[in-house]
Amino acid sequence: MVTSEIEWSSRSEFAVPEDVAYFNTANLAPLLHTVRAAGEAALASRGMPWTISPADWFTDVERLRTQVGALLGDDADGVALVPSTSYGMATAADNLPLVPGSAIVVLAEEYPSGVYTWRRHAERRGATVVTVTPEPGQDWTSSILSTMDLLGERVGIVSVPQVHWTDGSWVDLDTVGTRARELGAALVIDASQSLGAVPMDVRALRPDFVVSVGYKWLLGPFGRGYLWVAPTHRDGTPLEENWIVRAGSEDFARLVDYRDAYQPGARRFDQGQRTAFELTPMAVAATAQLLAWGVPRVAAHLARITGIVLDRATALGLEAPRRPRGPHMLGLPLPAGSGDRVTAALAERGCYAAVRGNSLRIAPHLHITEHDIDTLTDALGTALG
Repeated sequence: MVTSEIEWSSRSEFAVPEDVAYFNTANLAPLLHTVRAAGEAALASRGMPWTISPADWFTDVERLRTQVGALLGDDADGVALVPSTSYGMATAADNLPLVPGSAIVVLAEEYPSGVYTWRRHAERRGATVVTVTPEPGQDWTSSILSTMDLLGERVGIVSVPQVHWTDGSWVDLDTVGTRARELGAALVIDASQSLGAVPMDVRALRPDFVVSVGYKWLLGPFGRGYLWVAPTHRDGTPLEENWIVRAGSEDFARLVDYRDAYQPGARRFDQGQRTAFELTPMAVAATAQLLAWGVPRVAAHLARITGIVLDRATALGLEAPRRPRGPHMLGLPLPAGSGDRVTAALAERGCYAAVRGNSLRIAPHLHITEHDIDTLTDALGTALG
């Protein structure tokens, strides 16, 4: 048994049954009770449309925008509300022109939404997508820097995550961002696997765009995502033209007094139907809880959990990850051909984690208990014999 190493747990705040050990937040977060209650109340309200006032189209949206801005180390004006990573990436691409011959730098085995976006953008602009693949023993940061140095001023866009989605391996965004600016390149960050679990300060990092889904480490609903836009791009072109992002849209009686001006900040990049009456209150509840906990505190606690799991796994004979990793995710390299056996052993015990590539990806949150860690390591011990 783990003794007193887990000093803080919020299991009672999550809708996770006692007999389930869920280590797959990187796929889909478990719901907080407050988030589920907010969703149920939102559905009840939506069922009575006569009670929804014009102001209600804006109030929760702006509260959410403010909260997400705080998680990013900024204010509300930098945040646009989008439905998905691909939407955010497409917006970034449309507002980052490239000269022919430019290079877009991405990571090997990166999440597909960004890669497909950059392939299309490169095709349209006569650019090239360059994939970073680390040499044996090399971490992502040094590999990215080596690639950028080789390409020099050909680098137009560097599109990287804070952690790699398959195993949580770390990218030093500070260092990468500094080099990108030296080369005159744009920096686009996919924070879907880190925002809410790892501190991020966009004012210090100075990226051009940051995109994140809301249903992973932000503990929110599916279909509500976020795009942070640097001040230099906030007068750019949105993917779509919808009425609510225009100046004066709060006055429903004058919507046909068409205006060219947009709402301030990054609001012009909001998706159509951004109010999302059924989803936005859930996202508000989730981000409010993260702010109340404090992301640094969340990160420290998740680091303790993944550290304990790593100690247990190495005692079972599994190798430790070879690259620096985020505090909240752990990719355990599995013996060849053992993935299905490990997954079956976990499922038999009501334990859930994901095999990504040749690694078992461990992605806990604050619901994890000492018993959950015992369940996980017992299942691994059985599967690996």
